[in-house]
Amino acid sequence: MVKEDAPKSRSTITSEYIEKQATGLNPMQLIEMLPGVNTTSTDPMGLSGGHMTMRGLTESQIGFTLEGFPINDIGNYAVYPQEIVDPENLRSINVEQGSADLDSPHISATGGAVNMYLMNPKDHLGGKIVGSYGNYNARRIFGRLDTGYVGHTNVKGFVSFSDAAEQSWRGPGGQNKMHGETKWMSAWGKGNVVSFSLVGNQSTGVLFPSTNMAAWQSKGVYNTYESKWDPKHPSANYYQLHRNPFTNIYASAPSTFTLTDNLTLTETPYFWYGNGNGGGAYNESLTSQQYGEQTVTGSIGPYNASNTKSLLLYNPSNTQTYRPGAVTKLTLHTGINRLTVGYWFEYSKQRQTAPFSLIDGETGKPDDLLGGGTNMVYSNGVTAQYRDTLTQTRIHTMFIVDSLSLLNNRLTIEAGLKYAVVNRDGQNNLPDTSTGRYIKGSWQQPLPAVSIRYKINDENQLFASSTTNFRIPMNTSLYDSGSYNTKSHSYSTQANANMKPEISISEEFGWRYQGPLVMGSVSYFHYNFTNRLYQQSVVTDTGYTYTRSINGGNSHADGVDLEVGTRPILYHLRPYFSAEYINARTDSNIAAGGASDFVFSKGKFAPQTPKYQLGFNLDYDDGHLFGGYSLKYVARQYSTFVNDQHIPGYLTMNINAGYRFKDWGIMKSPTLRLNLRNITDRRYLGFVNGTAANALATTGMYGSKIKGGNTTYSVAAPFMVMGTASVDF
Repeated sequence: MVKEDAPKSRSTITSEYIEKQATGLNPMQLIEMLPGVNTTSTDPMGLSGGHMTMRGLTESQIGFTLEGFPINDIGNYAVYPQEIVDPENLRSINVEQGSADLDSPHISATGGAVNMYLMNPKDHLGGKIVGSYGNYNARRIFGRLDTGYVGHTNVKGFVSFSDAAEQSWRGPGGQNKMHGETKWMSAWGKGNVVSFSLVGNQSTGVLFPSTNMAAWQSKGVYNTYESKWDPKHPSANYYQLHRNPFTNIYASAPSTFTLTDNLTLTETPYFWYGNGNGGGAYNESLTSQQYGEQTVTGSIGPYNASNTKSLLLYNPSNTQTYRPGAVTKLTLHTGINRLTVGYWFEYSKQRQTAPFSLIDGETGKPDDLLGGGTNMVYSNGVTAQYRDTLTQTRIHTMFIVDSLSLLNNRLTIEAGLKYAVVNRDGQNNLPDTSTGRYIKGSWQQPLPAVSIRYKINDENQLFASSTTNFRIPMNTSLYDSGSYNTKSHSYSTQANANMKPEISISEEFGWRYQGPLVMGSVSYFHYNFTNRLYQQSVVTDTGYTYTRSINGGNSHADGVDLEVGTRPILYHLRPYFSAEYINARTDSNIAAGGASDFVFSKGKFAPQTPKYQLGFNLDYDDGHLFGGYSLKYVARQYSTFVNDQHIPGYLTMNINAGYRFKDWGIMKSPTLRLNLRNITDRRYLGFVNGTAANALATTGMYGSKIKGGNTTYSVAAPFMVMGTASVDF
């Protein structure tokens, strides 16, 4: 633990802790022990991503930043932690369990924030080399070179590169990624700093299929993609058709300028680029295709309706994003008062398509992983698409924060207001959609916040806060997409374009103790949600299944977070303990059965929310020999609003051990370490991917029979052992 001084809940992990963990872990895996945080990885190294909830709210409701710029996807607010940062370059990660700061660049952070910061370049020439190997043929190399000060200037920087790969633990194939980072900075005068960071990531892995409860109970972890290709009997379940190629580039230049003794300007321009997809394949009838209400034929390359009735085609869900923006802050310091005014602007374009393309009949591989090349064309001349949208999002956010320090800095009172204006222009090129071709969305929301912190003495402080946050509907809610059903005259994914933004009002009250040996904090929190937004799977009376975004009505939660840590005590031991209890309830009855009825969900426990969480870490470090043991318990998590299906609670344990040798010439602190994760090899469901109103058939409020919906889950990663050698120079 580090000393926190914020007037709200906040927990931080440091580079010292990160260096002892398994190499290459993604940020979600690194914060798993903090109070309120529940994370799940689908592979041991975290190369295929992961999921997270915090105080029962998912990662799409949590704002993620790196060096001050937003990481969440601009469309659906998803976070892909494997793409963000190499842990060796992290200075710290701080987690704000209840609310993001007013100046944070988010339009989705109704449930807190996770802020990541790169370490600064070193003053002198040097670097670091790390090599690792583990089970599932997991291997990773990392190298960083620090330039030190360049010549007689104030400029210094570092450049790093990593390459990681592993075989899939569940099914065929594997995951791999190449990742590069650089940061440069120059500081001069009194508080003037200009910096520039660039992150590049390229990965191509085989996706891990999610599972439903029936498949989990019958197949367990063996519900996987097929490893062999039969040219005579091509299968859409072949693993080469379910890969996940993606390229990301993040750039930012957070800089601070001291204009006068009392006036400071902070400017953070950034650019976010992403391009890739999640693969898939379908058997398509070339003799009968639906272009909306119009029945047409299809052709692709040498195949057409006259010589081919059905053909297996590759159909990835492509997303390409261009996202420039900037956060500008002007801060006036006048004695006991600090006033900040600022403006965040962003203009993003996100193109999402899903063309059908050819598969090599001999190997089963797609001709082009990005779905390019020869595409299927309808008889009316239109290229076939499962989805075909362009979303342009303009964000204008103004904020003002005033902080007053009284009683010789023992009392701090802070109040502020953020006013967000978000406009979306959508274009859907599919025909006969419920919203038409052009869709506009506009949301404006004032977001007030107030907080107070009082230092009783040097060791004890009290804090309280009340904040308002919002999340606008995902861009997918604007569009119909998928397959068209002529009986229901609708698509398999249906738009719900008129939804209101999700609003959360949260309150906290807490106490911190920061003594010379022991530090701890305990906080009570309460939040109310209005227009809680969910993705829902619906099965109609006729058996037709579709997905849609829904307004889940209102919900509320009360809970307590606890965190206790010590400095090294007896025999260099340093224990850490975290816990959370939460009582989260749905305040509305949820629409189900094609919106013709409602299930009795009012008063039920909120889905995707563990009622209890416990974390424990015991660290030993005498300067040379170090080791640690940690465990995490997560209680059951419901997957439906009526609580008729859930993930059982689970307990996982990790161990690390290592030794730092004395410096040897230019080699500084040569280190060997061994990391074991999930040491009992627990096989379990770790996350609820898709919720439903009900999993089992039930009777609705108006007496109709409502069929069970399809809930889906992620299977959590198994036991991992990894050995690592590293050296600084």
